Amino acid sequence: MNEIEAFDAVRRSLKKRRFEHTERVVEEGEKLANRFNVNVEKVRLAAILHDYAKYRPVEEMRNTIINAGLEERLLDFGDEILHAFVGAYYLEHELKVADRDVLSAVKYHTTGRANMTGIEKVVFLADYIEPGRNFPGIEEVREIAKLDLDQACFMALKNTIGFLVKKGQPVYPETFEAYNYYSNDLKRRK
Repeated sequence: MNEIEAFDAVRRSLKKRRFEHTERVVEEGEKLANRFNVNVEKVRLAAILHDYAKYRPVEEMRNTIINAGLEERLLDFGDEILHAFVGAYYLEHELKVADRDVLSAVKYHTTGRANMTGIEKVVFLADYIEPGRNFPGIEEVREIAKLDLDQACFMALKNTIGFLVKKGQPVYPETFEAYNYYSNDLKRRK
């Protein structure tokens, strides 16, 4: 799948505001990929496709998780993360995206995971810091992202976990694992 086909598929599946978000994630992803020497083509494609399933009905996504044999514990951690996991599945089965790096970046763009690949980190972070986002702590992450990709991912994970805990929401276990992984990795680097 090339970028034109990807943009066309995403444009049909997203609302205008979310499509504009996607365009900003692609731009931010390209900047980060260039800055940190990550495959720009794969980052751009994953960034284009990252919210492909965002507006699928929740029941459809929940049924896909059950019927496609995806990890059923996903159903216990809020509907907001479903679009990433089922999105990767839909991309592979509906749009025939075969690139494992792209699919994995889509899958983990919301939750992160321990030991992310460069492509996964860039898409995760680009989605978090794109210029249309505005919430407490984002400016600090944007500044860190100019210098250290892992530190910026760590801060984004820390902020996300803090936000969810403050709201009394469950936190997906791989997000905690990612936080712990980058916390320990950054300590070892010092």
